[in-house]
Amino acid sequence: MVERIAIIGAGPSGMAQLRAFEAAREGGAEIPEIVCFEKQSDWGGQWNYSWRTGIDQHGEPVHSSMYRNLWSNGPKEALEFADYSFDEHFGKPISSYPPRAVLWDYIAGRVEASDVRRFVRFNTIVRWTRETEDGFTVASENLTSGDTVTEQFDRIIVASGHFSFPNVPDFEGLENFTGEVMHAHDFRGAERLEGKRVLMIGASYSAEDIGMQAHKMGAELVTLSYRSHAMGFDWPDGVEELPLAIGFDGNRVTFRDGSVREVDAVVLCTGYLHKYPFLPDSLALSSPNNLYPDGLYKGTVWQQNPHLFYVGAQDQWFTFNMFDAQAWFVRDVILGRIELPDAEERAADIRHWLAEYAALPDHDSEVVYQANYIRDLIERTDYPMFDLDEVVRIFQAWQQDKQVDIARYRDKTYPSVMTGTMAAVHHTPWLEEMDDSIERYLTPVGHPASSSEHRDPRPGAHSARAKTLPRSGLVGRDGAAARV
Repeated sequence: MVERIAIIGAGPSGMAQLRAFEAAREGGAEIPEIVCFEKQSDWGGQWNYSWRTGIDQHGEPVHSSMYRNLWSNGPKEALEFADYSFDEHFGKPISSYPPRAVLWDYIAGRVEASDVRRFVRFNTIVRWTRETEDGFTVASENLTSGDTVTEQFDRIIVASGHFSFPNVPDFEGLENFTGEVMHAHDFRGAERLEGKRVLMIGASYSAEDIGMQAHKMGAELVTLSYRSHAMGFDWPDGVEELPLAIGFDGNRVTFRDGSVREVDAVVLCTGYLHKYPFLPDSLALSSPNNLYPDGLYKGTVWQQNPHLFYVGAQDQWFTFNMFDAQAWFVRDVILGRIELPDAEERAADIRHWLAEYAALPDHDSEVVYQANYIRDLIERTDYPMFDLDEVVRIFQAWQQDKQVDIARYRDKTYPSVMTGTMAAVHHTPWLEEMDDSIERYLTPVGHPASSSEHRDPRPGAHSARAKTLPRSGLVGRDGAAARV
């Protein structure tokens, strides 16, 4: 009998898994029956931007934490697919730091070149899962019709991500704060912060990027508040770092070092929780956001039940191509091309990777560690090997670029590890670019739409809206428009 496989989620991880099975089918392999459950109306996960926050139109928690003005905060050369280059998709060099719509177009383009969409049930949420003697029972609901279906599957691949359930700490007096409070998960754009004094609580990528977005959009003052260590960049005028906020009194905030600031808005950049409400405790990963969650053999196989897999569950330096490496490995386990060792040997392998992780001294070594992890997976499959050491060098250069100029590092360019193509310089420096549409981004230099007369989304701005260009030559998306 043909096995039935459930993939939960059609974001970048689920899309990688679909592509992995399709690549095997194209190579002549017989693949299992696949059902991919996706609660949103289209694939792309976090990259499938929605204006909605809190609860969606079906009364379900909004999945995406994406905001309008997001540009890649890491070089695209570090996340490029080994089997589908940016050159192949766009037909020309583009910059190293594209906006969200461009990256969404890229990841969707690869899977839309095949017929894997037929495997996906959109607007369908998995309600619960139960282990059985011969697999799993999965109950799902079509959010449009309200119909509920209970089915049997031999294996489950969890590809739902772990950046959707916000970690929301409390702070003394915050209930009486007179301004606006939101978690980064609900942040949708910095235009509303123009002229305001903004407090970012957190010292990682969300705080850094949303803080700089607020500065770019004209915030009067951006204060970043750290718990343990300051990010320590050479911040531009109007951006500062202070120790942790310890108390609120109206719009006055007191910090651990005794500093006091008056603020108009607070953004909690305090991270996310591993949360899988559709799984029982016996199957649900419970871990801090780290590079090697305990309980997963090769970072993918659930130790307590090796018929359950996770893709994209770790903290990420690498993203899209790491999801590919994991998806190809999971696929080959399911197809019988890779034989899993017994439980004791798997546990020893997990301990080995955890011990190496615990000994890492700095961020540079973390990048090398994750590169070695990806190499270990790729060497076991037929996924195209690429120069992981060169990607490490790009990451290290990226970190140095940020130290030199946090406001302008996105103007740097790198060569593709896959094709050697040098990235193009975007026609407008990031700090001055107020229109992040794919049409403007791909506009040739010298076209009227690439002049200074373009759309400025900030309240009160009076720039002319950029002329849009037809989408000819781009991969379509059925009518629809990390460290990334």
